[in-house]
Amino acid sequence: MLENIIKLKKPELKFSVHNPQSMYDIAVHVRSLVTDAKSSGQDVVVLCIGTDRSTGDSLGPLIGSKLHALSLNSHVYGTLDDPVHATNLADKINHIQLNYPNPFIIAIDACLGRLENVGCVSLGRGPVKPGAAVNKDLPAVGDAYITGIVNVGGFMEHLVLQSTRLNLVMKMADTIAHGISFALRTIH
Repeated sequence: MLENIIKLKKPELKFSVHNPQSMYDIAVHVRSLVTDAKSSGQDVVVLCIGTDRSTGDSLGPLIGSKLHALSLNSHVYGTLDDPVHATNLADKINHIQLNYPNPFIIAIDACLGRLENVGCVSLGRGPVKPGAAVNKDLPAVGDAYITGIVNVGGFMEHLVLQSTRLNLVMKMADTIAHGISFALRTIH
């Protein structure tokens, strides 16, 4: 059973940040996602999407800042100091494509979901579609994605993102950043 999970045969995996084991589960699965990329010479780029102007949407920049604080020797874009958001996302994607000949991009973003999934981290292969919850038409990005379900979607999404509990966003940011850091540090 563990072998099936490690090889990501499921299209998407979910982990609750309320489970203390989640950081390690995220690390195992991120490592499995990037091992092939690293062995084939691809640069791993972590693209943390969001803005610090909205509590719910600050998940990405918080993770980017935490990864920088952990001195992750990887390419990280999107921090509290220099966020990647709706107005500069296309430019950052172009910058990455120009500076890394064959990048493996892990895109990270906050999202809205069902009540029972709030506090869950989703991880999978393929791109993320930023801004979908608030009806923004932004480019899909990523070879893999990590999304954090920060609140309930379906009605007045902008207001919901503004009123998201900072405690949950911080807990998710810590869990995801430490999981990524551990995963990327253990790949040779």
